[in-house]
Amino acid sequence: MHSEPSRPVEFFRNKSVLITGASSGIGEELAMQLARSGAKLTLAARRQDELDRVARNIVALGNPSPHVALCDVARDGDLERAVADAVRHHGQLDVVFANAGFGVVGNLQKLSLDDYRRQFETNVFGVLRTLYAALPELQKSRGNFAIVGSVSGWTATPAASPYAMSKFAVRALANSITPELRAAGVKLTLLSPGFIVSNIRRVDNRGTLHATAPDPVPAWIQMSTSKCARQMLQAVARGQRERIITTHGKLLVALARFTPWILRAFAGRVRPIYEERASR
Repeated sequence: MHSEPSRPVEFFRNKSVLITGASSGIGEELAMQLARSGAKLTLAARRQDELDRVARNIVALGNPSPHVALCDVARDGDLERAVADAVRHHGQLDVVFANAGFGVVGNLQKLSLDDYRRQFETNVFGVLRTLYAALPELQKSRGNFAIVGSVSGWTATPAASPYAMSKFAVRALANSITPELRAAGVKLTLLSPGFIVSNIRRVDNRGTLHATAPDPVPAWIQMSTSKCARQMLQAVARGQRERIITTHGKLLVALARFTPWILRAFAGRVRPIYEERASR
């Protein structure tokens, strides 16, 4: 029997993989690890310069150059072009990571309907656009579709209602369509991380990155991006329905399921984290 660390390498070797939100954070790390596994990559994101940087880094490590596709998951038509690019360059499409997303946070009275719409356009409808664009090809290859959700899809906290709502919606979507996709020959995995080292908390409510802004989450509680991506790849290779990532994430999900009153009692303690980020 093969050892567990080698399984993702074997599973993804020579597979055509599309990653949205591939220009930074979890998406970038997924790309790096998949490249080392021998996957044939299509990297999609909004920032051409950052996509090119990730591609150069992959090549610098001795891997084949990935295809890059400028793509905004909140815009109709972009995902269809990215999928067509992947098929044109690699012959087919086997695995998709719907990873693109950001967080809109703030107190309800300081937010508008447009804030909520903007959040759902990327985090929910962006996932749906990715799925609709990729599904015909994944059915042909009997492939895998992975959604990057969040522990926030289990535990809603004050001053983060748009983000939590979007991740609750994504989890509901995954739960509803997993049997449907399985019947069509496609395996779905929902990946739900807690706090990960990334720039998501440095992105403001309009999706603009503030690279020098301090991270409001203490470093000691954050999982490294490399460990997170490794666990995500393991979950997809195993065909898991959902993987909760980070120890604190597993604890929070357990509390949400079995003792939600404890979470409600301590919810106010996380409020300053989101209020600080929303003030940018």
